[in-house]
Amino acid sequence: MKTQVIEVRTGGREAAYDITDRCAVFVREASGGGDGLLSLWVPHATAGIAVIETGAGSDDDLLAALRDLLPADDRWRHRHGTPGHGRDHVLPAIVPPHATVPVVGGSMTLGTWQSVVLVDTNVDNPRREVRLSFLAG
Repeated sequence: MKTQVIEVRTGGREAAYDITDRCAVFVREASGGGDGLLSLWVPHATAGIAVIETGAGSDDDLLAALRDLLPADDRWRHRHGTPGHGRDHVLPAIVPPHATVPVVGGSMTLGTWQSVVLVDTNVDNPRREVRLSFLAG
């Protein structure tokens, strides 16, 4: 298994940050053109990984839906940090901190409009890590 940790700077704002290109570079190098699985893991209690369409508004729609579902208000029992921060700790139950993407011939087998994104609603932590691991088939 080959592993690499990438750093993502979200800028201290809610983000659905596209990491597809960085994943593709890692897979191309790690796979040697072979088949296997790309595993993504976010070692944070307030972020997740999603496979969605980006660039046509779906990424913004996802963030809007999360704001509706998990409002940044005072309802949360977890109360340190920015007001409403407790919702960020609920996020990984909805957008999991992991994903697995099949790799064939050294390329991720994403659909035409699919992208891999880091989803981060925690404005208190602008620096994130994503662990990429390639398991050869």
